[in-house]
Amino acid sequence: MDPLVILAFLGTAVALTLTPGPDILFVIAQSISQNKQAGIATALGLCSGLLVHIIAAAAGISAIIYQSSIAFSAVKYAGAIYLLYLAWLAFRDKSKVGLSNGTSPFQYLALYKKGIIMNLLNPKVSLFFLALLPQFTSPEAGSVTIQMLTLGLVFLVQALVIFSIVSIAADKASRFVLENPRVSRRMNVIQGGLFTIIGLQILFSEK
Repeated sequence: MDPLVILAFLGTAVALTLTPGPDILFVIAQSISQNKQAGIATALGLCSGLLVHIIAAAAGISAIIYQSSIAFSAVKYAGAIYLLYLAWLAFRDKSKVGLSNGTSPFQYLALYKKGIIMNLLNPKVSLFFLALLPQFTSPEAGSVTIQMLTLGLVFLVQALVIFSIVSIAADKASRFVLENPRVSRRMNVIQGGLFTIIGLQILFSEK
């Protein structure tokens, strides 16, 4: 592929990743409420989900789901229900979030799995790649499928790098945030509200 095309795509990808959205806000929330490792574990899960969407878009599976109202609705409702369930769990959690003393292990694997499921059950991600990737491909440059996979991997790598940097920054900021008792007590409410917003966005999304 033309290096200039890849650079143009990279610039677009970085701008889109930095735009405040569900993924980056979820990573920030985990980093603040727990630590940077929790944020990075979440980011790894989200990016693993992205890999599936990228392959699906390149293989044409996303287009099939998009064209099938039943398949699209099934994924959409499953994702919305899962996220609203996570919101319910967060609202029920009455524990106070505080600064970690390094003695309590965090469930990084659970966060990784949660990130994967969140992304896989969001059909808007598949549609995003289905709309974005072909704009930077050209039949004259070779296999369109290979080009889409290459661009998708570029997107995935830059997203993981940005999410990791954001996790580290949010972890450093958490000391100032969680020293405020009011914010500390409301972190679970904030996370629950975030899950609710994402779930409702998916629920009422259209093709």
